[in-house]
Amino acid sequence: MARTKIGLLFGGCSGEHEVSINSAKAIASALAQGDNLYHYEVIPVYIAKNGIWYAGDIAHNILKTKQPLEVETNQSRWQFPPLVSEIEVWFPILHGPNGEDGTVQGLLQLMQVPYVGSGVLGSAMGIDKIAMKTAFAEAGLPQVKYMAVTRPQIWSNPCVFPKLCDEIEATLDYPCFVKPANLGSSVGIAKVRNRQELETALDNAASYDRRIIVEAGVVAREVECAVLGNDDPKASVVGEISFNSDFYDYETKYTEGLAQLHIPAQIPDAIAAKIQAMSLQAFAAVDAAGLARVDFFYIEATGEVLINEINTLPGFTATSMYPQMWAATNVPFPELVNRLIQFAIERH
Repeated sequence: MARTKIGLLFGGCSGEHEVSINSAKAIASALAQGDNLYHYEVIPVYIAKNGIWYAGDIAHNILKTKQPLEVETNQSRWQFPPLVSEIEVWFPILHGPNGEDGTVQGLLQLMQVPYVGSGVLGSAMGIDKIAMKTAFAEAGLPQVKYMAVTRPQIWSNPCVFPKLCDEIEATLDYPCFVKPANLGSSVGIAKVRNRQELETALDNAASYDRRIIVEAGVVAREVECAVLGNDDPKASVVGEISFNSDFYDYETKYTEGLAQLHIPAQIPDAIAAKIQAMSLQAFAAVDAAGLARVDFFYIEATGEVLINEINTLPGFTATSMYPQMWAATNVPFPELVNRLIQFAIERH
């Protein structure tokens, strides 16, 4: 029986390029294990940091070495490798902007080939924190107080900026978090405790994105749940992240040993069930598909659970939270990858 040709799309034009390579390496390894080896043929397709697509030996070598390609600037971005025409199912594992924000999903949709994960709408809403929180509010999901801010409010009029800061202080108080609306992996995020830090953080976030979100700080445990499926998705056991840094920033997230994962989380069964139910609500609210990781704040003192965000293309190394939560729910990594491909075909 002929093997299904899987286009493993990785790299990309975002700050999470190296994370994508690591995720792709793990997925390629899973597709070479057990029954997957007999059902699937992996065709790696690498997008360099300048947007040029590569397949064949170059893409295989990137996966092998896990080292990004030294890019040239004189090549056309839109000449796809000939191998692309042979791909039967795409497995995009591009994290961040230009990867999980609906842009690549739209391109794959135009190719009329099945692809793993959410479509254009789910991907776009999943990465835009303002659109995401609007959808959560409409679905009745409890969340922290927040304000949406635009770059012109910060940069265009010196008279408006102090009033904006006054409004943020009155609405959210300190500490609060300033975040670019459309970046992943804690890029551009700052925890602020006073007016000077707020002004600096807003200016910095505006350099990353034209839309910014400011959220009230909360003392809580950070817990997560993984979702798998399409129209009848399932939720995994709940996991928890603990760390010693001030918040779960980029360095803490990607430096080995700075954060600890606890799966399953040591929380009451009723709280775990509530988190699982809210995860499925969030998945439906943004029209996600295939996979997502949903992050929450659990305020132990009051028993409150507040939704933080949904990630429609979470980190996918063997040690990442998403596959680990499914492994603890009796879905090992190779089977998880197989199910995602089957869900892609089903949805198509």
